[in-house]
Amino acid sequence: MSGEVEAILRGPSAYSAARTAVELMEAAGVWPTALNFELWLHLVADPQGPLAQEIQRLLKAGETITEAISEDLAQAFLPKAKLHDQIRDTGDLLSQEMATVSRLIRTARQTSEDYGKQLAGANRELDVELDADGLRTIVRDLTLATSQAHTENKALEQRLADSTAEVGRLREHLLQVRRDAVTDGLTSLANRKSFDEELARANAEAEQTGGKLSLAVLDIDHFKRFNDTWGHQTGDQVLRYVAGVIGRAGAAPRFAARYGGEEFALIFVGETGPQVEKTLGDILGEIASRRLKRRSTGEDLGIVTVSAGFADRLPAETPGSLVDRADEALYASKREGRNRVTAAERCATAA
Repeated sequence: MSGEVEAILRGPSAYSAARTAVELMEAAGVWPTALNFELWLHLVADPQGPLAQEIQRLLKAGETITEAISEDLAQAFLPKAKLHDQIRDTGDLLSQEMATVSRLIRTARQTSEDYGKQLAGANRELDVELDADGLRTIVRDLTLATSQAHTENKALEQRLADSTAEVGRLREHLLQVRRDAVTDGLTSLANRKSFDEELARANAEAEQTGGKLSLAVLDIDHFKRFNDTWGHQTGDQVLRYVAGVIGRAGAAPRFAARYGGEEFALIFVGETGPQVEKTLGDILGEIASRRLKRRSTGEDLGIVTVSAGFADRLPAETPGSLVDRADEALYASKREGRNRVTAAERCATAA
């Protein structure tokens, strides 16, 4: 789903948005399938967006939103559907090019075999006495065969080079598609799917090696109030600004991701609790140090702050338990006044 829909579904207005989407589907005579529900959630979350405008255009034109139309809308506007198509189409093209390369190799082998047979035949003919005309015939035939083999090989080399270049281009495209699949479209950080995979991997490695692993969860303070005041587009600018600060601090070997809505996550490998806490403090300080302005009008948006909580991995701890403890630390930061960092260990001690 898009960032706007994720933000709504993870916020206080989630149930209201879901009810509105169902009411709009019922008014339009649209069945509440999972696909239609996602489409209409986009209509509610981003009424000025391209998907919403297309749905509104179809409804004004008196169109009945059939399953086929819904699928067409999903293919055109939903990132997940477009991503599936990109992978499928690129895979098909890659398969075609690989088949072409295989045919070229077979052709080159056949050309080489035919030329070899001609040379062998000429060698046998030379074993017997030949007059001048016979020798000239053999030389002429070998010259023609050599020229033909050379021409075919040059053409095959060029076609093989072209196919190799195309395979390389398609491979790079597939890599880009994969990058898109694990990247949040709004913030360019890793997305939730990528975060879940990386946390599971890092947790398994820490369990095996006994190394240090910490998880931090960060959340923009009063983001709903900000969205309600300035609108989702300006809210998106704030998300990108905060993500930029977190992303710079989360460069490898750390791992930064958009966890969902206005929440972000940072994975720390091999760092102590004090190091993690200092880094988070630096992030919060940088975010709060700048007064933001609305791009379209230059209006002063004030200061945005972020709360954070983190947990150091315990022996034999699962990724889910680590996330839960980091979340508890985040909620403690919210309760204690926001714009602060709380360690899960201090929460446990206080409890």
